[in-house]
Amino acid sequence: MVDGMHAKDILIDGYGRIQEEVHAALDGLGPDELQHRPAPGANSIAWLVWHLTRVQDDHVADAFELDQVWLSQGWEKRFGLGLPRHDTGYGHTPAKVAKVRVESADLLTGYYDAVHEQTLGALRSLAAKDLERIVDERWDPPVSLGVRLVSVLSDDLQHVGQAAYLRGLLQSAAA
Repeated sequence: MVDGMHAKDILIDGYGRIQEEVHAALDGLGPDELQHRPAPGANSIAWLVWHLTRVQDDHVADAFELDQVWLSQGWEKRFGLGLPRHDTGYGHTPAKVAKVRVESADLLTGYYDAVHEQTLGALRSLAAKDLERIVDERWDPPVSLGVRLVSVLSDDLQHVGQAAYLRGLLQSAAA
């Protein structure tokens, strides 16, 4: 039998695309652009990328019984946002969105890259049967590892797409 693409290879490719898009959305942006909110109550590029990274960090760490990079590698302290330690941004009010302020895109890409590395390590360890393992029984039906990984992938791509759209708005306004 010829070695073919396995589910974990597809997931690794998908998460690699998120990393590429995160870097593209943030490349060359300064603090004002990162914090820009196009309308009252809207999310900023900084918040969108921080949030998608926090969700990936939280959900992948939980599913694979790992420590969150946010806490274990000191990113929470580096960001210094004044939010609860395990906050992922889910359900944030406009006031909480405003707390996610960063002075450098490098901070966001650094955190994303650290989470990405942990995610890749977890994905490389997968066997096909692992994707059926139940990781969250709070839902009906309970959530399998495969469903959770695709859900995070989808959510992250939506948020990085929003960040890219905001970047485009900023570039159009500057032209």
